[in-house]
Amino acid sequence: MILPIVAYGDPVLKKKAVDITKDYPGLSTLIANMFETMNVALGVGLAAPQVGVSIRLFIIDGSPYVKSDDDDEEEEDEEGLKNFKKIFINAQILKEDGSEWKFNEGCLSIPTIREDVERKPNLRIRYVDENFVQHEEEYSGIKARIIQHEYDHIEGVLFTDRINPLRKRLLKRKLTDISKGIVDVKYRMKFPFKK
Repeated sequence: MILPIVAYGDPVLKKKAVDITKDYPGLSTLIANMFETMNVALGVGLAAPQVGVSIRLFIIDGSPYVKSDDDDEEEEDEEGLKNFKKIFINAQILKEDGSEWKFNEGCLSIPTIREDVERKPNLRIRYVDENFVQHEEEYSGIKARIIQHEYDHIEGVLFTDRINPLRKRLLKRKLTDISKGIVDVKYRMKFPFKK
């Protein structure tokens, strides 16, 4: 089932999410619905708070990042994103390192706005998967960036919180419009201040 994505301005997006246990009700259905919702919205990641559920869960599917070459059927997948599909539950970033680099980010909860965000290029993360098997892994580059962006959601942080304060002030009207539903979007959304 396609769930509405919560828009900028909803308090759930600013709340630190809570850990869950393996007996969390309806977890497998929620995960399946989140993948369907993310795919319809053409996203590469989605966190539970973005569908109004304040738990430490996010999903990733990097395949939309992979570019197709019109001249032949081979796909460009230098970062290994084509098969980068994962579920992160109760994640904790243990370490981030390297020189910060800028990359243009967007967010399904903040449609039509994209901004350069600085993040460290490498990370180590501990999490459990959908079967509650614990993993500790390292990621770098685009994979690390996608994880960092989604991880921010379960910490109550949006990418707009990481941009230059002057730039954020310049975006204030657009952000307010998004919270009121004054935005052209092609997927289901829930706007906190829509009249």
